[in-house]
Amino acid sequence: MRIRNWQDVLQDLISKDSDPQKWRAISGVRSGGIGEDLYLCHPGAGLYHLKTYAKNPFEIQGVGTRLVNKIDGGISDQFPREVDGRFAIHKPIVEEMEVKKVTQRVEETLRVHVDAPTTSLDLFEDVMVAIGAPAYGPLDYRGIGNRPESLDMLAREFHDMDRKLELKLEEMIKDEGIGKGFG
Repeated sequence: MRIRNWQDVLQDLISKDSDPQKWRAISGVRSGGIGEDLYLCHPGAGLYHLKTYAKNPFEIQGVGTRLVNKIDGGISDQFPREVDGRFAIHKPIVEEMEVKKVTQRVEETLRVHVDAPTTSLDLFEDVMVAIGAPAYGPLDYRGIGNRPESLDMLAREFHDMDRKLELKLEEMIKDEGIGKGFG
């Protein structure tokens, strides 16, 4: 397990050949400072932990790591199966022809949903398939002051790595002068 830039960790995650709809996530405000914790799990692709903060309204900074290669029952039980919240990771499209194909698939998906009885979950999943999202699924996220208990349980389970991620993120925050205000 090594600490890397959070975007590099996400690149690894989206390059996995895994069923995109089997991902699950837990996220919340960090317990010890600014920013957020995010855990992502997939039964065949493993468990990932990201710690991020908003450097400014347009730029996110952070660190992360892959904690385990396979998910066991104890870890899996910490993640939501069915909740109102959803997350998705989008893989950027760079080729113009692919953009056109994805646009057509999304338009057709929306047309089908306009004409048929559907649920918001069905629409979400169909749009994720249309855009080719490499990871999406249920998300347990709570705002400020209401951190999911599962975050703390996972932090205890992987205490050593959580501490290393915390130290690295705090170093980044300090180096950037975040939290000092103007003056």
